[in-house]
Amino acid sequence: MKRLQGKRAFVTGAGRGIGKAIAMGLAEAGAEVAIADIDPETAEAAAREIPNATSIVVDVSDRKAVFEAIDGYAANGGLHILVPNAVYFNYAPLVDMPEDVVDRMLDIGLKGTFWAVAAATPHIAKSGGGSIITLSSIAVSIAIPRAAVYTSIKGAIDAFTRQQAIELAPLGIRVNALAPGTVPTPGVATIADEAALERRKALSPFNRLVQADEIADGAVFLASEEARSITGITLKIDAAQTISGPR
Repeated sequence: MKRLQGKRAFVTGAGRGIGKAIAMGLAEAGAEVAIADIDPETAEAAAREIPNATSIVVDVSDRKAVFEAIDGYAANGGLHILVPNAVYFNYAPLVDMPEDVVDRMLDIGLKGTFWAVAAATPHIAKSGGGSIITLSSIAVSIAIPRAAVYTSIKGAIDAFTRQQAIELAPLGIRVNALAPGTVPTPGVATIADEAALERRKALSPFNRLVQADEIADGAVFLASEEARSITGITLKIDAAQTISGPR
């Protein structure tokens, strides 16, 4: 039997990049998956590629919309796994960061995570428990120029993950975070050129970047019974970028 057979998952920002890879990994492990994304074409295209998937259009910055989307999906068979992956990022010195950009980053990356967890919690509890997997970043552990807002959001998600792990444990819900290293995705391409990616690659003693399917492997593990005693952690999948000293 597949590791997640009979489970139902909801993944935000799942139309492309890491979110899509996680959705694919969960589906290949046997789960039914909701591909939630703000872009209907992207969501539908991903759902066509991923087995046993349904596309759902939702703006995670809209609390009411998030609750309606998760309530609607859970009503048709329950919910066991949540991955609030949606993010919006912009790198710039803080003094040059427009307020509307900061607000958008907070609304999607942080509040979007809050709303998804709040909406999913009663459904996962009703299904007998399950797993919530948030998305942190190695930016919390290493200083990245021009990334003060993004790093602060991911640091808050780390703290939120630990807090929810304690609060939701009595409901049978485990809450963990994934902290990817640099992953070459369409989103990363908007802030890092080839030279920047080569510098990130050089931080790893393996001399390589992390791939999106490796993040998906981590999500599948944390969602599975193999991780039944693991909660409140941030799992770094970074090819040792954060622990490697000068070489």
